[in-house]
Amino acid sequence: MSSSSNIASAIPMFSGELYHIWAVKMRFYLRSQGLWNVVVTDSDPPPLNANPTIAQMKAHEEEKLKKDKAITCLHSGLANHIFTKIMNLETPKQVWDKLQIEFEGSNRVKAVKLLAFKRKFELMKMKDNESVKDYSGRLMDVVNQMRLLGNTLEDHKVVEKLMMSVPQKFEAKISAIEESCDLQNLTIAELISKLDVQEQRVHIRDDETVEGAFQANNKGRSARNVPRNKLVKKTNFLTMPLLQKN
Repeated sequence: MSSSSNIASAIPMFSGELYHIWAVKMRFYLRSQGLWNVVVTDSDPPPLNANPTIAQMKAHEEEKLKKDKAITCLHSGLANHIFTKIMNLETPKQVWDKLQIEFEGSNRVKAVKLLAFKRKFELMKMKDNESVKDYSGRLMDVVNQMRLLGNTLEDHKVVEKLMMSVPQKFEAKISAIEESCDLQNLTIAELISKLDVQEQRVHIRDDETVEGAFQANNKGRSARNVPRNKLVKKTNFLTMPLLQKN
C-alpha cells in the first residue's frame, strides 16, 4: 500500500455527530500535513520575484497547492450527506467555517452552551453511593465538553473541584493529600488514584466488619441450638445426691 493511501486512511471522518471531537482530530491532522495555516488564514503565497530560480518556482507551486490539498483532506473526511452541504465552496476556510457554524453554532450559541456546562461543573458533587471512578468519569465528561467549547480549564482547578466535592468519608484522606502533595502539580489521574485506593481500603474494612459480625452471630446461634437432653444430662449428673454409706 502506498504512503498516500496510508495518509488518506488516517483522515478522521465526520458523519454529523460529535463535531467537537472530529474538529480537534481534523485540526491536528491538517497541522501534521503542514496545511492548517491555509485553513486559518485563507491567504495565497506572495508572487514570485523577477527571475526566480527553479527551486523558488517549485516552492511557490507547492505553496499554491496547499489550499487544494487542505480542501481535499476536508472533503475526504466528510460523509456524503455532509459533503453535499459544502461542495460548492472553493476554499478550505470557507468549508471549515461553514461546518463550524452549522454543527457547533455561532459564538453566541457556544457561549450559552459553555455557561451551562460551567454551572453544571460548579454544582457537581459525588453521591454517597457513587464510586470514585464513576464520579470522576462524570466530572471529566463535563470538563472535556467545556474544553471543546474553548474553555481552558486548567488541571489544578479540576483537582480542587474533585477534592471539594467528595463525601465526608474522604475528609481524612483529603487532609493528608493537602499536607503531602503540591496541589499545583498534582495531576487529575494521581488524585483519582489516591482516592480510589482509599475507597478500596474502606470497602475491605467494611467487609471484615460484616464478616466478623456474621461469625459472632453464627456462634451465638450454635450455643442456643445445643440439644436440650445434653443439658439435662449434665444437670442431672451435677445435682445427683451422694449415696449414704450404711
